[in-house]
Amino acid sequence: MILTAARAAQQAAQGNGFLSPTGVEIAFLLVGLVTLGAAVVTVTTRQLVHAALWLVVALGGLAVEYLLLTAEFIAWVQVLIYVGSVVVLLLFGLMLTKAPIGRSPDTDSGNRPVALAVAATAAAALVWVVVDAFRTTWIDLDGAVQGSTEVTGSVLFRHWVLPFEALSVLLLAALVGAIVLSRKKDTGKTATKDGAAR
Repeated sequence: MILTAARAAQQAAQGNGFLSPTGVEIAFLLVGLVTLGAAVVTVTTRQLVHAALWLVVALGGLAVEYLLLTAEFIAWVQVLIYVGSVVVLLLFGLMLTKAPIGRSPDTDSGNRPVALAVAATAAAALVWVVVDAFRTTWIDLDGAVQGSTEVTGSVLFRHWVLPFEALSVLLLAALVGAIVLSRKKDTGKTATKDGAAR
């Protein structure tokens, strides 16, 4: 009886190989393709507001990928911090600096081949580093869930506190910079109007 159950479990494990993906793996692939498409549109569109909105789709797709990997805490952090904060900060920066809403010829610098080559090189290097670093890493299925709040919080607040706080200061500096730039433009326009009136 025990041998039969063990054989059935072994056959089930062999059945879910590379050629017979599960529903979660198919969903992961489809969401990954949508996320990749949104990321490509983000960097190729000539409308800044559309780029910000496509960035929401790309970051939201990453959150769904984290959910499919059973890392719920990281998924909600992705939604709250990146989708909720970074994109809102980006839109505020666009509004405060009075960036053009429609198509802008200034968004295309003509360096697309160089940018594509740099992006492909960076992507290849990142894939190589990740594969090389985690080639022999095995997940302990009997231990704590890797994406759980306990494990993530322990790693985040033990090893990554300084980069996390540096990122928040960077975002604050970006918002202050947008406000300063918008004030300078408004001051210049007011001075020009006063000079013309006199």
